[in-house]
Amino acid sequence: MSYKTRVDGRALDQTRDIEAKAGVIGRADGSAYFKIGNTVAYAAVYGPRNLHPRFMQDPTKGILRCHYNMMPFSGSGDRVRPGPSRRSKEISLVMEKALLPVLSLGDFPNAVVDVFVEFPQTDAGSRCAGISAASIALADAGLAMKDLVPAVSVGRVEDKILVDLNYAEESYEGEVADIPMAMIPNTGEITLLQMDGKVSKEMLLDALRMGKDALLRIHKVQQEALKAKYRGGGDE
Repeated sequence: MSYKTRVDGRALDQTRDIEAKAGVIGRADGSAYFKIGNTVAYAAVYGPRNLHPRFMQDPTKGILRCHYNMMPFSGSGDRVRPGPSRRSKEISLVMEKALLPVLSLGDFPNAVVDVFVEFPQTDAGSRCAGISAASIALADAGLAMKDLVPAVSVGRVEDKILVDLNYAEESYEGEVADIPMAMIPNTGEITLLQMDGKVSKEMLLDALRMGKDALLRIHKVQQEALKAKYRGGGDE
């Protein structure tokens, strides 16, 4: 079966429209807004600050904690049950793993950096939007970073390889695979690669190639968001 055209008319390698801003939450140490299509993420960073209880501290370096939360009526599908869930805990850990390689926390022993990511609205790709938003927020907080980390979902619908699947494509009745990925653009290192579904080796290589091109474009949007703040385009 052939998937001829995307439901929203995009090209196969085209992301949805993207907006990003830095410094959007006044009381946070760093914050960001990231919107891709109808998926909206707000990230707020607090820290480095002393970690309590003390038995959780690492005397050699600070630790990163991510907190992923979808608001109850944010989803395109069923209502999201409020409070922590197995899925939110798993995605929080995925975000930490994706972001840690660019952070230098050796100067903050016994400390913690908390990143809270809230989603008032989602239409697929929330973990990738959360990573992209959190990366901007961490930079806005002034933490030493090797690079920003953009993230995007790639995958297949029937015989086509697509970039940035939306909810209609993820829930398409047919062969579907969703592959979230994140990358450090300066080195090309992949910090997140997951897959839900089946693809051939050739399809996977095509998806990764298309995904890397999209990640470089998202990286530029992240950089512009930070530059805009310091040109006076963001909230203080």
